[in-house]
Amino acid sequence: MVTRRVDLRSDTVTKPTEAMRAAMASADVDDDVLGHDPTAARLEKEMAKIMGKEAALFVPSGTMANLICVLTHCQIRGSEVILGDYSHIHIYENGGISTLGGVHPRTVKNNEDGTMDIQLIEEAIRDPSFEICYPTTRLICLENSHAHSGGRCLTAKYTDQVGELAKKYGLKLHIDGARIFNASVALGVPVHRLVQAADTVTACLSKGLGAPAGTIIAGPRDFIYKAKILRKTLGGGMRQVGVICAAALVALEENVAKLETDHKKAKTLAEGVNNIKGLKVDLASVETNIVYFDIQESLGITEGKLLKNLEAHGIFAMSEGPLKIRLVIHHQISETDVQYTVSCIQKIVGGLVGENGGN
Repeated sequence: MVTRRVDLRSDTVTKPTEAMRAAMASADVDDDVLGHDPTAARLEKEMAKIMGKEAALFVPSGTMANLICVLTHCQIRGSEVILGDYSHIHIYENGGISTLGGVHPRTVKNNEDGTMDIQLIEEAIRDPSFEICYPTTRLICLENSHAHSGGRCLTAKYTDQVGELAKKYGLKLHIDGARIFNASVALGVPVHRLVQAADTVTACLSKGLGAPAGTIIAGPRDFIYKAKILRKTLGGGMRQVGVICAAALVALEENVAKLETDHKKAKTLAEGVNNIKGLKVDLASVETNIVYFDIQESLGITEGKLLKNLEAHGIFAMSEGPLKIRLVIHHQISETDVQYTVSCIQKIVGGLVGENGGN
């Protein structure tokens, strides 16, 4: 029976540390819906400062955070948002901007590095003189780091260019910064600089930072005022939320510094997997904590079979489509976990190939 567990499904699987649990137990709390929870207020103030924005708001999840931002920017039904065809908002958030907000998504092709060509973004902006037929473009959304591209980072220069384009046409710019701290560490650029051109930004507390739950929205004070009302409308207003925010404050203090080590472990993992015959990793794409690898069809192994065999060795990962698997490093994955994972994958692939006739 395997007793070891290496959970690489996502960086959302981390358990609260002892310091987080202690902070949660002793958190100073009050009713946050009424605006009186001191721990929530402290977290929001700190995050606004880090983001370089006037104000911030704690919400339960990244999906709700992005939904609130899009709906607050696009308050008229039938508005249109320009976003990447492989963006998290477009693929993984239940179509909420359309279902709940009547906002129409206009997708632009994401490049391998997570960017969208500036020219293609500009071409996607609707001509307002033909509004009798077209929806009205009101918002552009970026994602940094870009999960579907393997955690690739958008530079400040690129984001500035998109911001200039948005201003040229009177549009707003929102950044889905679920892993913005990973991007900041990888690029060696402060978070506030990476999001300087954006009107609003979200930052997940329960991914790379390792807090148990929650996301922060940061932006202008009047925007956050409206966002707080919409949070209540969507059922995201929580009372003594300082219990959760206390853990996030510990995460900010203790775990941001660990992200660089996470990225190094991801590169070690990527290199190890890439050295296994029949598996392929685009090593240049491994900039942060996410590793994708492809299974060559000639091996005769499906991603489902490989995942099942990995679980038998106590290793958990996720399919990212046919013959593609995703591994995500977080602060509770050790260097020995990485080496164990590479060793097990090599052993399993060798065994499965042998079963299939020794390709």
